[in-house]
Amino acid sequence: MDLLELRGRIDVIDAEIVNLYEQRMEICRQVAEYKISTGKKVLDRQREAEKLEKVKAMTHNDFNRCGIQELFEQIMSMSRKLQYQLLTEKGSMGKLPFIGVDELETGTARVVFQGAEGAYSQAAMTQYFGDRVNSFHVDTFRDAMNAIDEGSADFAVLPIENSTAGIVNEIYDLLQEYENYIVGEQIIKIEHCLLGVPGAGLEDIRTVYSHPQSLMQSSKYLELHDWRQISMQNNAFAARKVAEEGDRSQAAIAGEHAAAVYGLQVLQRQINHSGANSTRFIIVTNQKIFRKDAAKISICFEVPHESGSLYHMLSHFIYNHLNMTKIESRPIEDRNWEYRFFIDFEGNLADSAVKNALRGLREEARNMKILGNY
Repeated sequence: MDLLELRGRIDVIDAEIVNLYEQRMEICRQVAEYKISTGKKVLDRQREAEKLEKVKAMTHNDFNRCGIQELFEQIMSMSRKLQYQLLTEKGSMGKLPFIGVDELETGTARVVFQGAEGAYSQAAMTQYFGDRVNSFHVDTFRDAMNAIDEGSADFAVLPIENSTAGIVNEIYDLLQEYENYIVGEQIIKIEHCLLGVPGAGLEDIRTVYSHPQSLMQSSKYLELHDWRQISMQNNAFAARKVAEEGDRSQAAIAGEHAAAVYGLQVLQRQINHSGANSTRFIIVTNQKIFRKDAAKISICFEVPHESGSLYHMLSHFIYNHLNMTKIESRPIEDRNWEYRFFIDFEGNLADSAVKNALRGLREEARNMKILGNY
């Protein structure tokens, strides 16, 4: 046979496959109608496992056995997605426990941020809530989450990601641990300054204090000087220490707003080597609310520790035409080599496509949690 004839035979077989696929999906639609009327769950893991073993046994070599398994995993996945879609159309999805609001009530809100006066978190808070915000600060991220969890604060402002240093791991872990939810975000440009006591000069400096990431982000500048570098929990803490001790040989790396707060002198501006350095802060509350114009959703989930499990979870975004913008993983405590995945994607909790995807994920993933819509 020549190539054209072989391709012609493939075309005939493909047409049969398409026809059989459509027949199968029509029957799947009828199965969905039955499940809706009886309240049965869409996913039947035992039935799918038995089906896979049966179709693999029909093949004649190992290559085809693997291929048939992958093919039928996809067919059954498409069947489930059709059933989730029908559940939405029939109003059988159930309501998500989040309430849409026109605006966040920020006028009389009390807001907490981590660090001290002059921290970048304070700058992000001011940009989001305004100069007259009623606020207080705490020492740790956990303290901030506790403050909104127990109701002593309405909102918390927390850094979740830096454009050069990456994610803040602790924040991801705390979002999964606490029943607190993201309702907004604020991105601010990071411009590190070298701050000293009034009257000090670069020639006086012997020791520099700052957060480890700020020291790293300013490493090229620091390499030009023979200064001792000491890490601190927060840039604002470093600025406060230098101000309180009044030692001309000490300097802090922090934002220019910290100089104003503590009465320090700016010895050098923009010492971080990346001019595009920015940090994304999230606004968190203990209420299950979202703005009706929200356009980004954050979720987390675990998957079975087996081949293809993450692939099948991500297919819910593809099938529902949702744009996933970020994926991160964090190790699960006390479970070696197993991970929790954190995903950001575009959408609103009121959208039917989002409801379809979340229903599928909730059915098929482990411990799926909506972290917020903002």
